[in-house]
Amino acid sequence: MSVQKQFLPLLAAGLLWGCNATKPAAVQAPETEIRDLDTMVVSAPAGPVAEEPVYELPVYRSSYTRKHDLLHTALDLRFDWEKEQVLGVATLRLAPYFYATDQVALDAKGFAFKSVRLEGQDAELDYDYDGQRINIDLGREYKKGEEYTLVIDYIATPSASGGSSAITSDKGLFFIDPRGEDPDKPTQIWTQGETEHNSRWFPTVDKPNERTTQEMKVTVDGKYEVLSNGTLISKTEAGNGQRTWYWKMDQPHAPYLFMLAIGEFAVVEDSWEGKPVTYYVEPEYKEDAEAIFAHTKEMLSFFSDKLGVKYPWPKYAQVVVRDYVSGAMENTTAVIFGDFVQRHKRELIDNHNDKIVAHEMFHHWFGDLVTTESWSNLTMNEGFANYSEYLWYEHKYGKDAADHHLLSEWAGYLSSAQRDIHPLIEFGYDDKEDMFDAHSYNKGGAVLHMLRNYVGDEAFFAGLNLYLTDNAYSAVEAHNLRLAFEEVTGEDLNWFFNQWYFEAGHPKLEITYGYDEATSEATLTVEQVQDAERMPAIFQLPVAVDLYDESGAVARQEVFVNQRKQEFRFPVEAKPALINFDADRVLLAEANDNKTAEEMLFQFRHAPRFLDRYEALLALQMDEGEAAQEMMKAALEDPFWAIRSEALQNLSVASFGDARAAVMKMAREDGHSEVRGSAFSILAEAKDMEAKDLAVQAIAEDPAYSVIGAALQYLAAVDTAAALAEAEKLSSEKASDLLLAVGELYAATGDAKYLPFFKENLANIDGFGAIYFVDAYQELARNGDFETAKAVAAHLAEVATEKGATPWLRFGSARGLNRIRLQMAAEEGDAQQALAGTLLEQLISIRDNEENPQLKAFFEQMLSDVKP
Repeated sequence: MSVQKQFLPLLAAGLLWGCNATKPAAVQAPETEIRDLDTMVVSAPAGPVAEEPVYELPVYRSSYTRKHDLLHTALDLRFDWEKEQVLGVATLRLAPYFYATDQVALDAKGFAFKSVRLEGQDAELDYDYDGQRINIDLGREYKKGEEYTLVIDYIATPSASGGSSAITSDKGLFFIDPRGEDPDKPTQIWTQGETEHNSRWFPTVDKPNERTTQEMKVTVDGKYEVLSNGTLISKTEAGNGQRTWYWKMDQPHAPYLFMLAIGEFAVVEDSWEGKPVTYYVEPEYKEDAEAIFAHTKEMLSFFSDKLGVKYPWPKYAQVVVRDYVSGAMENTTAVIFGDFVQRHKRELIDNHNDKIVAHEMFHHWFGDLVTTESWSNLTMNEGFANYSEYLWYEHKYGKDAADHHLLSEWAGYLSSAQRDIHPLIEFGYDDKEDMFDAHSYNKGGAVLHMLRNYVGDEAFFAGLNLYLTDNAYSAVEAHNLRLAFEEVTGEDLNWFFNQWYFEAGHPKLEITYGYDEATSEATLTVEQVQDAERMPAIFQLPVAVDLYDESGAVARQEVFVNQRKQEFRFPVEAKPALINFDADRVLLAEANDNKTAEEMLFQFRHAPRFLDRYEALLALQMDEGEAAQEMMKAALEDPFWAIRSEALQNLSVASFGDARAAVMKMAREDGHSEVRGSAFSILAEAKDMEAKDLAVQAIAEDPAYSVIGAALQYLAAVDTAAALAEAEKLSSEKASDLLLAVGELYAATGDAKYLPFFKENLANIDGFGAIYFVDAYQELARNGDFETAKAVAAHLAEVATEKGATPWLRFGSARGLNRIRLQMAAEEGDAQQALAGTLLEQLISIRDNEENPQLKAFFEQMLSDVKP
């Protein structure tokens, strides 16, 4: 599963922290213990009372104990759309796992049972049901290997009891606009089974270490497409305009990977090595489907070849649904995506979906073929899927692009680690949903990257191949991976797995360099300063160290850091121009690398990796010295776009004049849209009047909406009239980048005639830009009269309570509503005070009814000025 890593988990820089995904740790006061004490006579001075130690076993979230083997699941489904119910008959074939038994327990949450019987028998079986699990008396004892088949006729009414930062609802099966009441929303049914939510719509053993084959017959109105796992066997007319779809899955997989998607999708068909490859999108996006899921077939080939294990399933389908409660889900053979991926080709320029498409595809090996045996071991699914993103970027876009992606993965984990750390394999979690965090994803991928670097590429991919082939169609834990790599390398790797998988945290390093003239030795001192109370005092770190002489020639030394403070000495002919610790740039660590400015300049010129150059740029971004500014100008011509973009942003005012021609050229012809956009932003900041024609040309011709938006913002900074004239031409466009640029320009005019533009387009903007768009909307409203502010507040209240609206938009609308409330509360007048009171009541209701835990926390913070 993708947590849509930078939201549904992170609303950037402290708003809704994200795909990727841990919840902020709450600081709780200790519980107060109240005791009734006998009267005591104290004859000694008062002092601290020693607490009696409490001895108890730590929490251990074990794998599910399998008492039965679920062999096959057949579902026959219809739906009551009005009541939002599943009308199902489940036929389950099982056998005792080892021990003989006359009872079986199935997960079935919120069901009404019409009958429970054995296949071929009319007599109903006795059962007990508590609303969560049904315990069935089989009527006699069955022994290992003796199969029996249950037939369960039921009505399921899926409902939610909670959610998490990664999966915001555990409802399992969702009816989207089932009664056709919303003209802006398609009618759909779709499912979300992870973690144990599929048992809200069919009875099963809803555990990750269970595995079953599957068939599903689904009868719906003939206008709908139906997608499920496996192979489509038939579509038959069922009378009254209904059609029955029959999907069959002959390979066993975990019940949480069962899926269903029903809707009026446009279906684009393709194939890969004789297997169907299909894309399901809303009809508007039919021509964009292959761009939305670009490189799907190339990825199937790349991952198959890299792993030495061909894609093992009978088809590969991808479907986009509305109001999805996560980023995407790797249901076997049929991935579901949220509609944030559904954009037109032009919107996908330099803002593609490769990362999430690769993530979900790689799960088909790591997660679907080989499945975590418990949620404690979730990283055995998600760490691999996370690392697939690096592998794909490296293959398709180069090492610099992969390392740029790795940097964001490190940042996500290190940010979450400031709030909470736990072992990567976490047996003591409070709730299984908490495992969907930046440890299981980001850290899991980073650890695999370090393992790859340590054993080498040939051994790494041989180890993955052995792991997959030895454990295909089975449940695994981290030790299975270790044993595979030990088999390949011949080395005991417990030290690596113990510290990275079973211990918490990461090293924090203080690195210093020196030169001993007396011995002609370069010195490197590495001190581990991480908190030894929270994580290992000493991490064992195999590290490459590169020593450069003045000419740029480099000699590599391999060291093994395994002490709290450790000095390494290297014989050299002269003092090195640079000693580069972790030269391969693989360590997941916080490091204070005490290089001088001269050494950083040398590193930028001579060290080969993106992270070397990027580190130097960041270290010298405030340096106004001539050498540092020359480096910034040189970086404008770096082969990798992120370095060029960073250099643009770090140009000083003094050096802008010398770099102006380069900036103009970048705005006009750089190969990456983000760099072109950044160049226009720099020109706007400098209020360079000579780029107006260039901006107008970009607005008319640049293929990327983000660049057009930046060019418009530049025009707004230097020529408002010209900017408004261009904005009028763009006002009918629906791309978020353009809407935001036009909206900010309109808000700056203070003219209420532009308010309809915001009202019409609020539903068309998504992502972090939605917050700024709403800011512009409410700002323009507050600058108007009272009735205008009141009308806009009413609109924002509707959006903030619309469950189908994106979290970004709900958050932005609530925030805008709160700003109008605060302004009204500060003004005199009965009408203003009354409106402030009404808006406060609405905001409290929005907060209290919000189901997304992160949004709820932000709404609570938003209303922190309100007395209870």
